[in-house]
Amino acid sequence: MHRFVLVARQAAARLCGRGPGGSRGGRTDMALRCAASLAAGRQPRGPRREGTVRWSSAAKASAVKINEKASREKILTLESMNPQVKAVEYAVRGPIVLKAGEIEKELRKGIKKPFTEVIKANIGDAHAMGQRPITFLRQWPIDIFLTLQVVALCTYPNLLDSPSFPEDAKKRARRILQGCGGNSLGSYTASQGINCIREDVASYIERRDGGVPADPDNIYLTTGASDGISAILKILISGGGKSRTGVMIPIPQYPLYSAAISELDAIQVNYYLDEENCWALNVNELRRALNEAKAYCNPKVLCIINPGNPTGQVQSRKCIEDVIHFAWEEKLFLLADEVYQDNVYSEGCQFHSFKKILYEMGPEYYNNVELASFHSTSKGYMGECGYRGGYMEVINLHPEIKGQLVKLLSVRLCPPVSGQAAMDIVVNPPVPGEESYAQFIKEKESVLNNLAKKAKLTEDMFNKIPGVHCNPLQGAMYAFPQIFIPSKAIEEAKAHKMAPDMFYCMKLLEETGICVVPGSGFGQREGTYHFRMTILPPVEKLKILLEKVKDFHIKFLEKYA
Repeated sequence: MHRFVLVARQAAARLCGRGPGGSRGGRTDMALRCAASLAAGRQPRGPRREGTVRWSSAAKASAVKINEKASREKILTLESMNPQVKAVEYAVRGPIVLKAGEIEKELRKGIKKPFTEVIKANIGDAHAMGQRPITFLRQWPIDIFLTLQVVALCTYPNLLDSPSFPEDAKKRARRILQGCGGNSLGSYTASQGINCIREDVASYIERRDGGVPADPDNIYLTTGASDGISAILKILISGGGKSRTGVMIPIPQYPLYSAAISELDAIQVNYYLDEENCWALNVNELRRALNEAKAYCNPKVLCIINPGNPTGQVQSRKCIEDVIHFAWEEKLFLLADEVYQDNVYSEGCQFHSFKKILYEMGPEYYNNVELASFHSTSKGYMGECGYRGGYMEVINLHPEIKGQLVKLLSVRLCPPVSGQAAMDIVVNPPVPGEESYAQFIKEKESVLNNLAKKAKLTEDMFNKIPGVHCNPLQGAMYAFPQIFIPSKAIEEAKAHKMAPDMFYCMKLLEETGICVVPGSGFGQREGTYHFRMTILPPVEKLKILLEKVKDFHIKFLEKYA
């Protein structure tokens, strides 16, 4: 840059009638400053006071020309970047969400639209949709009612002396702080996470699974569930050509899986959920997908999402037994994404953890099937997405691979310590007899009952719209209705180089302000079209949203009939 500025200054001096070493007058000084500023990427300043000499337009033009000549090609371009990163797609925050952001900016500038706000129904972010935090997690005097936590006590330990906080919250905060270096949430922790929190996670798993033993040494605290899933996939993927690792994922799937598989240059192996049977998982479909994949890769990982995202199905016990037997028989490493385990709404449905069923199937299975299961602070009744708290439990891992996993996790030092503390409250909430229990259980049941009501409302309203079919929302936080798109609309979508459901969702956004995610971002059977919509908005806003979708869909069908 110094050499470039010197060249620019010399060029400006010549334009002003002097050599590089000659004397300088006011005009020359101004031209030199202009050239140097342009060369350094700054806008030149004008005259310092009225009446001084103007800078030369020729000097300005010459400096710009030199700047253009001197700039070299960028090292990092679309052509030179990592092709695996370029292949990554994440529909939940993809083009439709970027467009929603642009529309929000236009609304703030006063640009008129047929609506007054953008409703972001694209993502399961409970607090962004108005769900209030559970008080025990974000404990503060109830009359103030706001956002400092058991995590407030950890963040600002002086509050431990305040009589405004209940003793059960203080007890947990003190225990967490004792596990932190210097009794501070601001210190690094062990890469696997704070030991006492891993002990609490193990105790939670044992309670959840009716006494099935859990070892804290098999627990890894993570930055949300996504961090754990990505880490396990990293350590599993190997080989090249036909021996490259294949990862079996459900279709529809949560796009984290396809994104991680692309980034790691693994092979995605799709198995299709049965939409006609409430998105059930069929082992015959698993076997078809596995056998076909063996021709071009080495399938060794099977991913299950239960309850389902985006589909909302809850797997039956029999289904889980069949999947575990299939994994044992075919020597597949099982990944069980169970972040929605508290979100089960339909009568007759119950969450069964893969670990519990595995244990109950007997030692031949329990001692051999390798299983990683995942949970998070982001879902359930807490909805604490921003804390990025989570855990994974990994069983039957080879002892040497355990060391390799800890080494891999140590590269990112440790998960956010406030997220670890939040995870502790998910797995170690108030219990009967404790001071905070009555309020905690009231808030928890209110959140889950409200979600169940909204799940049923959404299903019922979608199924009243011509050309829309929605399976029962048995669990999770989303509806994934199938929509009919007329052939005329499909042709117009092709003309715009869009998938038909992306075209539909973009029109929905532009005409109503409702942001949902097209089914093509999750995967779907060819010739079918869907979108994913969260059920998290407050009931009254959800009713308005569903009415707007109904009106839009009817007009859309009429327009493209």
